[in-house]
Amino acid sequence: MSVDAYRRARAIIETPRATEYRLISTVTGEMIQARDAGLAGSELMPALHRNRAVWGTFSTMCAAPGNQLSDELRAGIISLALWVDRHTSLVVRGKDSIDDLIAVNRTLMDGLEQENFQPEH
Repeated sequence: MSVDAYRRARAIIETPRATEYRLISTVTGEMIQARDAGLAGSELMPALHRNRAVWGTFSTMCAAPGNQLSDELRAGIISLALWVDRHTSLVVRGKDSIDDLIAVNRTLMDGLEQENFQPEH
């Protein structure tokens, strides 16, 4: 099967939550690999930039009119996105660890995973 055919098939059967899980999982894996390779500060920028972009997209989607998530959940995601942005700057400057960003992403993945496997009503 070609890569394009695989992508089309996945797009048809993958739920939005599964797509979000796959995206955050990929970005988290990149940060873990960078950390485990001993990268620090600005050397982490490629992985950090992608993570920041994902959270920026989540924030934008939550702020969009018509978003069907609860106001409380939307506010929480936007708040986390702002924290990710600030914390990323600290990590790049060598003032904090990437581990907190990885932990936040893993927590989000846990929530998405639970939601993906709940029975439908």
